Amino acid sequence: MKTQPALFISHGAPTFALEPGVAGAQLGALGRTLGKPRAVVIVSPHWQTRGAVGIGAASRPETVHDFGGFPRALYQLSYPAPGAPDVARRVQQVLADAGIRAALVEEQGLDHGAWVPLMHLFPDADVPVVQVSMPVDLDARKAYELGRALAALADEDVLVIGSGSLTHNLYEFRTGSTEEAAYAREFSQWVREAVLAGDRDRLIGSLEQAPHAQRAHPTAEHFLPLLVALGAARDVLPATVLDGGIRHGVLAMESYVFGARVDVDAAAEVA
Repeated sequence: MKTQPALFISHGAPTFALEPGVAGAQLGALGRTLGKPRAVVIVSPHWQTRGAVGIGAASRPETVHDFGGFPRALYQLSYPAPGAPDVARRVQQVLADAGIRAALVEEQGLDHGAWVPLMHLFPDADVPVVQVSMPVDLDARKAYELGRALAALADEDVLVIGSGSLTHNLYEFRTGSTEEAAYAREFSQWVREAVLAGDRDRLIGSLEQAPHAQRAHPTAEHFLPLLVALGAARDVLPATVLDGGIRHGVLAMESYVFGARVDVDAAAEVA
């Protein structure tokens, strides 16, 4: 079986589904370059559970529109990817092997942290998807360890994705400013340097060490999927940066491929 890298994807606001911009084009090129894996296992901050990690085990997961106040067209979108109950059971096994409690959730659909980026990465919705929840008490170290537990799937042609946002200040997003905030660029650059250096410790400590970390992430849940992806990578280096720019002034759309060097610009030119 093919060994897969691990991905961190910034999904930004739900409107990313309608306004792909450069970040969407990069994800499309990345999907064409990677080809179709056996399945995707994706962790999003929009599904959080207490007591045990939840694993979506539906054979046909619904598209969940878990947001309000956005354009009506968003609520008409669907992402009809099949589920993968067999992969869900395998996820439960690898988590149990790592001492992590996990439960299959038959009725769980795909929230927008899952289906919005996947619309760009695999637009034909022909790759089976299993969503995994984030525990409500997750911290940086636990997020990395969750990823380490999922790393076994890479050798089984399963692509593990942490979907979050490299910066995520909802208060500033809601002000409607379009002028790029310097702090978002500075925080992103600091994280990018750590990614390209393969510096796990620096990345795990980002929310304590990076410039403007508290402003970039008043709460941690949208940053932690990056650490899940970091842990899930068989090899952190080489790393590929997808610089999706900064949307709405404060949402950095930067994404990372851990364990593979990918020329998304060349792939986009071929498409």
